[in-house]
Amino acid sequence: MGTSLDSAGILLYKRAGRRLLVLLVHPGGPFWRNKDDGAWTIPKGERGPGEDAETTARREFAEELGTAATGALIPLGRIRQRAGKQVDGFALEGDLDVERISGNSFEIEWPPRSGRRQSFPEVDRAAWFTPDEARQKINAAQKAFIDHLEELCTKS
Repeated sequence: MGTSLDSAGILLYKRAGRRLLVLLVHPGGPFWRNKDDGAWTIPKGERGPGEDAETTARREFAEELGTAATGALIPLGRIRQRAGKQVDGFALEGDLDVERISGNSFEIEWPPRSGRRQSFPEVDRAAWFTPDEARQKINAAQKAFIDHLEELCTKS
């Protein structure tokens, strides 16, 4: 059963010739607008009450990217981010056109104390990266998901 500190997400990957590529998303909203290295993440979100990690991962993928995550998920383990949130990661082989994402949005007061509410996308963009590029872009704690995926891919 999940708590507010539990999240789950999917690291989508594909092979381009002999190269491995992974999909990361950039969070939307004004706080993240000018942040790049260390700001990207796997599509993920909080687990609902009684929801298992795989169900959460699939739901969040669909909500953030606008497409269902179909196929068998490969567990990549659990990491703990700096603020204490624990994230269960799963790998899924597949493809996605990053120019056609259409996920959920959220609303906040912006600018702060202005009394005006604005809507922003949960994810403002997605991109394919090599594992080395992804390690530069991703939230530091989530690098372990990329490492584990590479280990799995070199064994197969």
